[in-house]
Amino acid sequence: MRRESISPRPGWQQKLEQLGFDFYVLDSKAYWTEQACYAFTSDQIDELEATTEELHGICLKAVEYVIANKLWERMRIPPVWGDYIERVWRRSDPTLVGRFDLAYDGRNPPKLLEYNADTPTALYEAAVVQWYWLKDAKPDADQFNSIHEKLIEAWRAILARLPPEGLVHFARFEDHPEDLATSEYLRDTALQAGLAGKPISVAQIGWNGRRFTDPDEMPIQVMSKLYPWEWMVREEFGIHVLTDTTAFLEPAWKMILSNKMLLPLLWEGFPNHRNLLPAFDSEHPDLGRAFVKKPIFGREGHNVTVVGPGVFDTAGGNYGTEGFVWQAYEPLPVFDGNHALVGSWVIDGKAAGIGMREDERRITHNNSRFVPHYFDPAGGV
Repeated sequence: MRRESISPRPGWQQKLEQLGFDFYVLDSKAYWTEQACYAFTSDQIDELEATTEELHGICLKAVEYVIANKLWERMRIPPVWGDYIERVWRRSDPTLVGRFDLAYDGRNPPKLLEYNADTPTALYEAAVVQWYWLKDAKPDADQFNSIHEKLIEAWRAILARLPPEGLVHFARFEDHPEDLATSEYLRDTALQAGLAGKPISVAQIGWNGRRFTDPDEMPIQVMSKLYPWEWMVREEFGIHVLTDTTAFLEPAWKMILSNKMLLPLLWEGFPNHRNLLPAFDSEHPDLGRAFVKKPIFGREGHNVTVVGPGVFDTAGGNYGTEGFVWQAYEPLPVFDGNHALVGSWVIDGKAAGIGMREDERRITHNNSRFVPHYFDPAGGV
């Protein structure tokens, strides 16, 4: 695994815009870069794929453990939601997408930092944008990236469970470029799978006294959302979800996995697992001298603090009301002054590819750069 400095493709901005990827600059900072890429060996890609499958498997066991033992209060989930979560879990309501954030240097086993299991973004960049970069910049190389194909396969399986007139509504914040692009990409893959998809902004979702509706008073049968479950359960109209008249992607059992309390739960259930870090719901001697404090419900690195000998970083924000978890600090590998994070995608429960993010800071946040990757299928880099 290494970081390579390369020359951007001629006219790269226009190439990105032709793909509909027009937020390659966020808040006056480069979000996408072609001045570098990450190179892997095929063995390293195999390790990342196997680790992702292993981690997803133990996470599903954690869901079963939480539900069977009704650990709602520990997970900071309102107990009134417990029966509904159990119902959608027992009937195997489908999951479409999630992303593991991993610390990996190419030599030591990948370590789980967190599971973005509910509303993961950077999907379009990973599935499509970096794939077109590969075809232009590294045409003889390969990329760990079957996200697009697996998404279409997953939508086809969902289509098979819907009535012939089945329609999926795609809810999002349309003034957030990344949310909009992610939602539109999901809608595009659904259309390619044969599903009908209708866009809707979160503010347009109505309730007619019996079920959720769109502005045309059409009942919302299935909703693909980029609105976190932990927000929904605290909304005035969130309680109507419990009528179970609308199916959601992601399903409600994902609020167990998108919850940082998952980290200490996994450590308790699988102590010393090669891909886990010690994690606790309070400060603990086993953390050692370096640890990361994370809000139980947090997003984009907000309210995260890194503490250790000669190490300190913290990010502001409005999260942390529900409490924090403490996780042993696993430094991200540093290349040319950049802390590199592996985002490993799970589509319909299967490992599907990676996207690399990097930042000068130890805490990865919303504007951290997305950097394409490749590997040599012959075995080298």
